[in-house]
Amino acid sequence: MIAQLTGLVGQVEADRCVVDVHGVGYLVHASTRTLAALPHPPEVARVLVETVVREDAFLLYGFAEPAERDWFRLLTTVQGVGAKLALGILSALSPADLAAVIAAADKVGLTRVSGVGARLAERILSELRGKAGRIAVPPGAALPAAAGGGVEADALLALAGLGFRRAEAQPVVARIVARLDDKADLDVVIRESLRDLAK
Repeated sequence: MIAQLTGLVGQVEADRCVVDVHGVGYLVHASTRTLAALPHPPEVARVLVETVVREDAFLLYGFAEPAERDWFRLLTTVQGVGAKLALGILSALSPADLAAVIAAADKVGLTRVSGVGARLAERILSELRGKAGRIAVPPGAALPAAAGGGVEADALLALAGLGFRRAEAQPVVARIVARLDDKADLDVVIRESLRDLAK
């Protein structure tokens, strides 16, 4: 099993990147938080990896920090939470935020994540309440949010990690967030921003 990759950051997309280790490009799925923490291609990065072997695929999930990987493992033990949704949750909530949401039994905080309905939020809270304390979240482990916080700031942080300058990304993100209003989900904002910025 692959537990860590250290190599050149190659292509970075909305939910995955390529890490080139001695000429072999590994496709690594990751949260927007981890992708934003990567250095600009083609600089060297170290990515913690969770390997998932399925009947039809050999998948790698990458993390910038141990706490995020631990939460991924924990989230995927909950029925109805697959790897993709776990990454979506970790894109929207830092490990520290997720720990706080679980500790406070904040169902509303979880249902703000795309793909998490009320019933699934309740299941996550009930199944992880006793387990969340086992994950250490050291001070400063979570990536700092951009000034101002919120979806717009997180989207700008993620786009900066993908190589876009704030000056070009900010007006696009602001327009998309304004259009979506209170339905602005981080993944949707990033995806639509990437589509507009690629034009």
